[in-house]
Amino acid sequence: MSDNRIRIFKEISEIVSATIDLDNLLDVIIVTATKIMNAKASSLLLKDDKTGKLFFHIATGDKKDEVKLYELDKGEGIAGWVAENGKPVLVTDVKEDPRWNKKISSAIGFDTNSIACAPLKVGEKTLGVIEIIDRANGEVLGQDDLDMLIAFSEVAAAAILKAQVYTNVNKENKRLKEELGEKFSIIGESQALTKVMGDASKVAHSSATVLITGQSGTGKELIARFIHNTSPRKSHPYVAVNCGALTETLLESELFGYEKGSFTGADSQKAGLFEAAHGGSIFLDEIGETTPNLQVKLLRVLQEGAFNRVGGIHPIKVDVRVVAATNKDLEKLVEEKRFREDLFYRLNVVRIKMPSLAERKEDIPMLAEHFIRQFQKANVGKAEKISPAALEILMNYNWPGNIRQLENAIERAVIMGSGNEIKPADLPQEILQIKEGPVTVGISLKDAQDNFKREFIRRTLASSGGSKTRAAAVLDIQRTYLSRLIKELGIE
Repeated sequence: MSDNRIRIFKEISEIVSATIDLDNLLDVIIVTATKIMNAKASSLLLKDDKTGKLFFHIATGDKKDEVKLYELDKGEGIAGWVAENGKPVLVTDVKEDPRWNKKISSAIGFDTNSIACAPLKVGEKTLGVIEIIDRANGEVLGQDDLDMLIAFSEVAAAAILKAQVYTNVNKENKRLKEELGEKFSIIGESQALTKVMGDASKVAHSSATVLITGQSGTGKELIARFIHNTSPRKSHPYVAVNCGALTETLLESELFGYEKGSFTGADSQKAGLFEAAHGGSIFLDEIGETTPNLQVKLLRVLQEGAFNRVGGIHPIKVDVRVVAATNKDLEKLVEEKRFREDLFYRLNVVRIKMPSLAERKEDIPMLAEHFIRQFQKANVGKAEKISPAALEILMNYNWPGNIRQLENAIERAVIMGSGNEIKPADLPQEILQIKEGPVTVGISLKDAQDNFKREFIRRTLASSGGSKTRAAAVLDIQRTYLSRLIKELGIE
């Protein structure tokens, strides 16, 4: 190998090793190989693992566009032999080699005299082959050319494998992001939710601290994620912590980190969540559960953008957007001296109140369909849709547990249902049962039964909007029988 070739080879090896886009990489490989060999034409063929066929991925020369229309069967031609045997080969006169298949050259009108072909091989795996056809000046290829091609193919094969792995990782990351995006998507078109989304969009483009209030299960963290993902900080970390799930000591060390030796078990230095969220956002859920001591430390971060690790003496500066959430009445906690007033005002720059599910019932059909799709993907059950009768029950329930309770109810229905449609009987009992009322004693059992039937049917009719058809479907009886019961029991 000449000094000039060695220099070019070294330079291109660095370029190939640094390139991770597969298509760009393959283009660099074949163009450079052609240049180094001063070849009339060259091709890079990739192997299909399932069929063993070789496909012309990139080609050079006068017939480069025509040759890419062809493919080689397993073991076909000199390139096919190299791919199957994993060994390089130099053919100085193709007409004298029984492996030579002239169908492509004849079809595209390209004269071939000599070929150097080397496998693109990593370990025992052959990814494809790279082949050089003749010299541009008409000279026959020699052993030096094959040696150069072999050395180059080793570097190229490793780089191709790296690029393929990178591409597969990117695809998996994209898939996971799509799944994550669907999991944390905000579903609904109600007026109450539209207002929340509008407010969240406005505040997202500022650096203001946000306080999200609302009942448990209303989706406060979803709004926090939405604010982060639509803000200029979206390319930086989003960190969430439930302040009510940890003791004061543990929460402090989690938020601010600690220095080595600051307490028993602190064997090494640990960065906290505020440091992990630098440049991004931190979501402090159940902020109302924090202790006065911790509130002082949180106030300092909001005021100065700095804190000390547990056991530390040097302040650490961070750039973090704080989004807090609570289901408690913070104003009342301030009055009771259980929450610092100055921290409350620091948090309450922009307040977003999440509506309860009872305040956005028109979103229930969309939410139910969304949860059914999620559980379908997880192969939880067979259900693909919800029946009108079951949906009517969902629409008339008050949902004290909000969206989280609805999600659990749909999951239970999908699991317990036997068909492709959720029926009323598939729903949890707490949604179906009639609230207990006063029981009248001193009457016959038949009168008591009639009273129960009368109240049960009346409430079912009310939940069905007065529709006898829907009520009969919920009760799982014929509409004519329901009409007869209504008449017999004197239900108006």
